[in-house]
Amino acid sequence: MHWLTASLLFVATIAAMEGVAYAAHRWVMHGPGWFLHASHHRPREGRWELNDLYAAIFAIPSILLLYGGVQAGWWPGFAWIGAGIAAYGAIYFGFHDVIVHQRVPHRHVPRSSYMKRIVQAHRMHHAVAEKHGAVSFGFLWAPPAARLKAQLKRN
Repeated sequence: MHWLTASLLFVATIAAMEGVAYAAHRWVMHGPGWFLHASHHRPREGRWELNDLYAAIFAIPSILLLYGGVQAGWWPGFAWIGAGIAAYGAIYFGFHDVIVHQRVPHRHVPRSSYMKRIVQAHRMHHAVAEKHGAVSFGFLWAPPAARLKAQLKRN
């Protein structure tokens, strides 16, 4: 596979994963999957929460595509799509678990307007501890804070 095609597949998959993550968060995690995700909207007791199982669930397509594209003789592009899914997961972990929730201790203080917006949006998402009424379901993109505050008021 040409390196440019592989690179485009990889980057496009990372970008597309924000939409997949939004949809999964909005309509699965805050829907029928709330029984796992509810643990993320409550104070954590210990190092793990049931919501962490979503990382394993979302890793399955990545692993299958990587395996299929590298080992099983499927179309090689599948490996780059699988790598893009894995890369999105790593980026998500860095933003969500490390920077926002500080599950890995650090002293980083977000200074860029982008990072401040992401952190603020996620905190507003957690202002609602119930299945319904939450705002901001994306992970790497968030609407402006004023719009989220107005939506929280309406909800």
